[in-house]
Amino acid sequence: MNARPTSFSPQDTKVFHRQLRSGLPVAVAGQGVELVDATGKRYIDASGGAAVSCLGHGHPDVIAAMHGQIDRLAYAHTSFFTTEVAEELATLLIDSAPQGMSHVYFVSGGSEAVEAALKMARQYFVELGQPQREHFIARRQSYHGNTLGALAVGGNAWRREQFKPLLIDVTHVSPCYEYRDRRADETPEQYGQRLVAELSDAIDRLGGQNVMAFVAETIGGATAGVLTPVPGYFKGVRELCDRHGILLILDEVMCGMGRSGTLHACEQEGVVPDLLTIAKGLGGGYQPIGAVLAQGKLVEAFRRGSGLFQHGHTYLGHAVACAAALAVQRVIIRDGLLSQVVARGATLQAFLQQRFGDHPHVGDIRGRGLFWGVELVADRASKQWFDPARKLHARIKVEAMTEGLMVYPMSGTVDGVRGDHILLAPPFITSEAELAQIVHRLGVAVDRAIAVTA
Repeated sequence: MNARPTSFSPQDTKVFHRQLRSGLPVAVAGQGVELVDATGKRYIDASGGAAVSCLGHGHPDVIAAMHGQIDRLAYAHTSFFTTEVAEELATLLIDSAPQGMSHVYFVSGGSEAVEAALKMARQYFVELGQPQREHFIARRQSYHGNTLGALAVGGNAWRREQFKPLLIDVTHVSPCYEYRDRRADETPEQYGQRLVAELSDAIDRLGGQNVMAFVAETIGGATAGVLTPVPGYFKGVRELCDRHGILLILDEVMCGMGRSGTLHACEQEGVVPDLLTIAKGLGGGYQPIGAVLAQGKLVEAFRRGSGLFQHGHTYLGHAVACAAALAVQRVIIRDGLLSQVVARGATLQAFLQQRFGDHPHVGDIRGRGLFWGVELVADRASKQWFDPARKLHARIKVEAMTEGLMVYPMSGTVDGVRGDHILLAPPFITSEAELAQIVHRLGVAVDRAIAVTA
């Protein structure tokens, strides 16, 4: 009998992996905050995959809910049926949604959610008799997904470059990147006002009557390393959108569903979007699922107009995916995990400051809840980035895995090409002792990676 493989080299695998020049270990089990590979080595999942595994791995309540749903009904196409579990999940989400949200459109992930929101925005204005509205405005260094519409509104230069001929034209303005872009003579509030003024200028150039929506991550995620908004910024954005009748689409695929300490990150900004995209922490990785939460005015415009949303996918509203997400959200409520995210987040922040606050190659530590970014620099005083040729982010990932730690390092933090950061998004159930281990192992990995790539 052949032994079970512990890894697959590029020559052995028939899977079209993202990386084609290096092999991958084989994950065989997961429990709590750890994943286990085929050799028996254990890894603390300090990034939740990609900020997905909010309840960790192998949660018995979620597994039981999935089994129960499969025994009853696995799949029914939404052009023929609704399901009890989809209706229950939608009701739960709307009961806790920002004011005015009335309906949920289910999809299979974050990119699909953003794509659906863009189409909703366009069709909404067509239904209203304003077909001249054809422009989106978004932000540089943003990430909204890898479908073509989501990639178009995304502002990461490296991800967009080779696909530019396929992308719609989108106007991009500055991100809210306080560490690098706020001037020394500005308060955080003044910096936010300057960004709103820049957005206002972009709207005026396009003509407010021609703009459909402004699209933004409430807290910047993967490509910029957890960019938290300055006070008043999103209130200014909301007022500006309202003045021109422009929709505000907030992307909380990564930062939402409790990750930042409140169920929706926009709660902390005191604003309500017209469309809100969620995924990742919605289903906790137990099944692929995402959603768009829509304001009642949009749904009513569709109902009074054509009576349909001209969009859809085969697996939207999948019964097992809805069962998993419903169980995840019920556990979060039952176990009071949002308050735990706040408390554990403060602990993680303290550990990060203690380990990296004076580190010669850490420029900024930023985040909320259990969503943190560590920006690396060659020189703290000048904020100079490491030479991209060093591929520091990739080496940190290798060294962290060697230490039994999964983190989410990325390059291109500054402009899509230059800069490195590490994203941390551990499960909501992570203990203080596990957080201490995460920071300790990360410190070892960072120091070793910098030394090796010097």
